[in-house]
Amino acid sequence: MNVSDPNLPVVTPDCPGPEIFHDANKAADRLIELYQISTRFLCDRFTESVGGSKPASRYRAFYPEIRITTTSFAQVDSRLSFGHVAAPGVYSTTVTRPDLFRHYLTQQIGLILDNHKVGVEIGASLTPIPVHFAVANDANVQVPQEGAMAFTLRDVFDVPDLSTTNDDIVNGYGFTHEDGSGPLAPFTAQRVDYSLARLAHYTATAAEHFQNHVLFTNYQFYVEEFEAYARQMLSDPNSGYTSFVGPGNDEITDGVTAMSPPAKMPQMPTYHLKRAGQAGITLVNIGVGPSNAKTATDHIAVLRPHAWLMVGHCAGLRNSQSLGDFVLAHAYLREDHVLDDDLPVWVPIPALAEIQIALETAVEQVTELEGFDLKRLMRTGTVATIDNRNWELRDQSGPVQRLSQSRAIALDMESATIAANGFRFRVPYGTLLCVSDKPLHGELKLPGMASDFYKTQVARHLMIGIRAMEHLREMPLERLHSRKLRSFEETAFL
Repeated sequence: MNVSDPNLPVVTPDCPGPEIFHDANKAADRLIELYQISTRFLCDRFTESVGGSKPASRYRAFYPEIRITTTSFAQVDSRLSFGHVAAPGVYSTTVTRPDLFRHYLTQQIGLILDNHKVGVEIGASLTPIPVHFAVANDANVQVPQEGAMAFTLRDVFDVPDLSTTNDDIVNGYGFTHEDGSGPLAPFTAQRVDYSLARLAHYTATAAEHFQNHVLFTNYQFYVEEFEAYARQMLSDPNSGYTSFVGPGNDEITDGVTAMSPPAKMPQMPTYHLKRAGQAGITLVNIGVGPSNAKTATDHIAVLRPHAWLMVGHCAGLRNSQSLGDFVLAHAYLREDHVLDDDLPVWVPIPALAEIQIALETAVEQVTELEGFDLKRLMRTGTVATIDNRNWELRDQSGPVQRLSQSRAIALDMESATIAANGFRFRVPYGTLLCVSDKPLHGELKLPGMASDFYKTQVARHLMIGIRAMEHLREMPLERLHSRKLRSFEETAFL
């Protein structure tokens, strides 16, 4: 908790007062103006303070806020899963990086204006901006080494407050802000800022490079194929793709320029094939395990992507499967345990028709098989996700019985986590895996077998994921964001 020194006067920036807007673009302009005033104030005061003695004042600036008040039940199109509040009342949300989220904000504010016929109030909130998040976005601010300052930072500036940085809105029911207003958006500004900082750390790419369609994989081979595809697209002037970004924010705009990866790769190397309007594709190599899968999706969720898909390797559990076969997840057996406190295992994770159709259509296009013939190399069924990579080395009777009872056809360590977090964060999700071994049937990966398998299957598998995303890109947002992901008490903003 941030506790101010009562002996220090609090100095704040001069900001425009609250104002009602009936134009979404003008509302976004004011949000950007307020945020820039506040962060510029904090950066300037921080720069003035770091080299000297403790300032005689405490410096504080506030996140901008969107607030609406409705007095009647709006009659909206019942097919829409977002863009309206459920009942009359006061609703609000704090906002960070309105420059980064401008398209999202104008879209969501515009829906509120259309559906409720009330103005939105834009002004400064009562939530302080932690100085860490303000200076992180200003390359001109020099941050000294820890211990180099002559005073304790939190005595003069607000710092991140983990007691209010949480997922209470997306996890719960009956949430209200301290002032009694209901939540207008799924994440508060400080929660978003926290994730933006984590994303930069784990992926080594800036948040503005992330695209609205995200592929997750658990093998480096997919990264190599993704770069090859990106170069092919950048060499085609009609592809619609504009650039390719890798770790370290290394960006190329043609298919021949060499990339310069950082000397130390991040934990989750991330690559972005960019397109106007964030309509391109991001690929995240999350590595192996549900912890990484949860970490990546926890933070990417604040960017409000339109869809995310898992395209990785799995163990095939049926003798009738062959190495290289595809598995389209229709259900999930969750034994990953990393989300048990946020989303109990008794909560069903439904398959989303829009995603399933896009994936199956992509498989048909890439393999040139359809109908009953498609069953030669693809099965639809339950994917089990576990948290023990070496489960085979323990007594197998318990795990194998549960796998049999669930009718699971494949096993991995990430897919159910990604799907469950998609469900939790209201991000459309799906899974298409490729069988790389069959441990229950004595078919383990050997070096030579694995090499041949990767050469023949990875490119095709990745292309299916890309094709599926291209299908989803053409789908209207109101269709893609299924009502299956929305509860009976939801935020108006996606």
